[in-house]
Amino acid sequence: MTKLREMRPDQLDGLEQATQSTLDSLCAEKLSLDLSRGKPGPEQLDLSAAMDAPLDSYLAADGTDTRNYGALRGIPEARALGGELLGVAAQQVFAFGASSLFLMHLVAATALRRGLWGDGRRWRNAERVRLLTPVPGYDRHFTICESLGLDMVNIAMLDSGPDMAQATALAAEDSTVKGIWCVPKYANPSGCIYTDETVAAMAKLPQQAAADDFVVFWDNAYAAHDFEFPRAPLANLYELALAAGSEEHLAMFASTSKMTYASAGLGFCAGSDTLLTALEQSLSVMCIGPDKVSQLRHARFLSGRIEVHMAQHAALLRPKFALVENVLQEELGALGIASWTQPKGGYFVSLTTPPGTARHIVQLAADAGLILTPAGAAFPYGKDPNDDHIRIAPSFAPLPELEAAMQVLAQCVKLAAIKQLRAIDEP
Repeated sequence: MTKLREMRPDQLDGLEQATQSTLDSLCAEKLSLDLSRGKPGPEQLDLSAAMDAPLDSYLAADGTDTRNYGALRGIPEARALGGELLGVAAQQVFAFGASSLFLMHLVAATALRRGLWGDGRRWRNAERVRLLTPVPGYDRHFTICESLGLDMVNIAMLDSGPDMAQATALAAEDSTVKGIWCVPKYANPSGCIYTDETVAAMAKLPQQAAADDFVVFWDNAYAAHDFEFPRAPLANLYELALAAGSEEHLAMFASTSKMTYASAGLGFCAGSDTLLTALEQSLSVMCIGPDKVSQLRHARFLSGRIEVHMAQHAALLRPKFALVENVLQEELGALGIASWTQPKGGYFVSLTTPPGTARHIVQLAADAGLILTPAGAAFPYGKDPNDDHIRIAPSFAPLPELEAAMQVLAQCVKLAAIKQLRAIDEP
């Protein structure tokens, strides 16, 4: 197929008519499709049904009765499970709640109001607090910042991870820059894995920052969410931080939300004992202990078999991501109007469209019965400067619905690109 920009007017007319006809046929089916969030599909949730079997004992390894109060940092088995995911010792892990998002907010709020270091350092003492946000990035990180009044500074996301030269320069020259958000493995939404060099630079960043209260928010949400095995490696940030002397400036997060039950998983935060103490002090005024029964169920279900369990998830997800790739390649590959990522794990595909078309494409899709993540969501304040990024979340839809959704999306991309090209070529 000829590239769109090289088509003769009659070829462009023919493509537009065929595309509109295909989209009209899809619309006639009264579709109600949703690719807006990275939710596990029902068949993925069913993989953890065995976790609901009655426990033969409610006692944790240290003798804690999990039905009672206490153990604010979590039971030993749960902390060890978090350590297995994050590559740290169990005693460095705080296991609490059903998601890591809660713990991320807790760390940011504690850094702002109480401090994370047991001394006088509190972000609220600064006239302004700014966090580095690699873009495209995770919209809920941005929501946390907005909710706490923290400003955001965009930095470029490369195939290797955040542009660390840019991050280092910004942090080193400005003491109002207090931290950086990271999704280091199968990044949301690009799907990249941070290289060893990027992780090493990240470990050194707090020591190079002008602010002495700088925090690396290491959101390793997809640590075990590979499609291929053995799992792709990721350099150990904590070990590198120990060598760099920056370990007290790390907050590392993971959860089982996309491993077991999204609404009833385990959240983990790992770091130095100083960090864990600060979190314990913040939480102690709100609660007397976590849901340790759920922690015990998860630990007994997942400990020692994370890879086996996640291979079952991968078997369900691989065909969906392959379908996304096939439709995009067949419908858009030869036209020269779009590019997209091909992740080996995680939950998302990043689609780059012609500049200035993403919002139009999302609206066209909505008119056809397909809900996508809002254009701009992968950028702070919803402002994509190029208006060319769309996040695709294939995990929840059954394959037939995903096929229909991707066909709708592909036709919308073509129509938007044709309209833009005509506008450019008009005298």
